[in-house]
Amino acid sequence: MRRDSLTWVDERVLLGLSNDRQTQAGLFILVGATYLLTLLGNELILLLITRDAPLHLPRYFFLGHLSLVDICYTSSGIPQMLAHFLLKEKTISFARCAAQIFFSLASGTEFLLLAAMAYDCYVAVCDPQNSMHIVQPLV
Repeated sequence: MRRDSLTWVDERVLLGLSNDRQTQAGLFILVGATYLLTLLGNELILLLITRDAPLHLPRYFFLGHLSLVDICYTSSGIPQMLAHFLLKEKTISFARCAAQIFFSLASGTEFLLLAAMAYDCYVAVCDPQNSMHIVQPLV
């Protein structure tokens, strides 16, 4: 009486923060409002940088790209978390979990942008007369 059973698990169960529906609703509102404010603020930064001509400097170029990276980074995981606050079944497929991890870890460009912004500030402080000539070819 031997059973040959191969089981393949292709989804993960997320435990969450609480099993109480009222707490989950409160967390959904709190996290959802924070997510919307993050998106709105970053989109406003991008809009201002693209529309206002005096903001077409390297410093603001890097700041706009940092806002874009922040939008992508928060959009990779927060919508799934918001859905799990409302759903009864809290599972995520392996492919979706791998995609979230990939996009979370692939946002290493944030560190490069911060390094470029630090270099821009360094050049602006140490050599203010030539800072536009030094940084402009790099952008």
